[in-house]
Amino acid sequence: MKVNGVEIEDTFCEAFPMYFGRVLITAVTRRWALVAALEAKGLGTSSTMKPKAPGEAGIECELKPTETPDGRPGQILLIGEPTVEELEYYLIARIRKGVVPVPTTATFDAMPKDMIIDYVKVEGTPIQLFGDGYEELVNIYGRDVYKIPRMDGFYYIDTKFGITKGIGGGHFFILAESQAAALLAAEVAVNAIEGLPFVFVVGAYGGGPAASGTKVGGKNYKKVIATTNHLYCPCIANRVPDTRIPPDVQCVYEICIDGLTLDALKSAIKEGIKAAVRVHGVKKITAANYGGKLGEIQIRLHEIFK
Repeated sequence: MKVNGVEIEDTFCEAFPMYFGRVLITAVTRRWALVAALEAKGLGTSSTMKPKAPGEAGIECELKPTETPDGRPGQILLIGEPTVEELEYYLIARIRKGVVPVPTTATFDAMPKDMIIDYVKVEGTPIQLFGDGYEELVNIYGRDVYKIPRMDGFYYIDTKFGITKGIGGGHFFILAESQAAALLAAEVAVNAIEGLPFVFVVGAYGGGPAASGTKVGGKNYKKVIATTNHLYCPCIANRVPDTRIPPDVQCVYEICIDGLTLDALKSAIKEGIKAAVRVHGVKKITAANYGGKLGEIQIRLHEIFK
């Protein structure tokens, strides 16, 4: 199969179940809402350092003042973890350390009610206890919230946040003739995905391509959770007998995407690929799989385009 003249390999990416919270952060300006979202996002670029590091998190989209409970600019942040217990801890930790200190912020649950399977409660957590007894439980904006004093005024936060079971690990690889072509293709792919509902690109500031594409475990270092995907590293292709790098490819970037639903994830992969193959110099689109070691969910690239 070819899209815009670029080969789409007949393969699939392995994905895996994760648990997600969907948090709306608002502030008096777009700047402060984004600052808080990025701070809360923190190290949420990969779950390959578990169990010590937090899992995956990213910004889904920006909301206009007309779309938020308090009529202020907002950012939707998705927070994902392998287990409910980890999500309960890290959702609270990210809000407490990333949002509460940022000027003028408020935080609301943004999970659609028909997707909720459980809740993370704020009561008794470091967020509620930050009020030191001066906090109040009030009803405002048509919802029950904690009203917690800060030095710049009150911080409002919903009393609980919905949890849903989503999917992590959706991805595709961009193989290109040069680093410049690969990076441009990766950037336009991310731009095409940004703002799509219920998904985010797992990556650095604002979401971005991964240069450190990984494989499950290690070929030589057996105890490591994830190592460089040597099969797709052009810089060592001459040292890897079974390399997957064609002769005309000099650079590869991975676009990794998490989503709340399988349909949303498939749509994001499709839109990302459609954007990437418009860039001159892109030679091939593919994905990685590991015999079920990463996850049992298979997202086949050809089926996405049928």
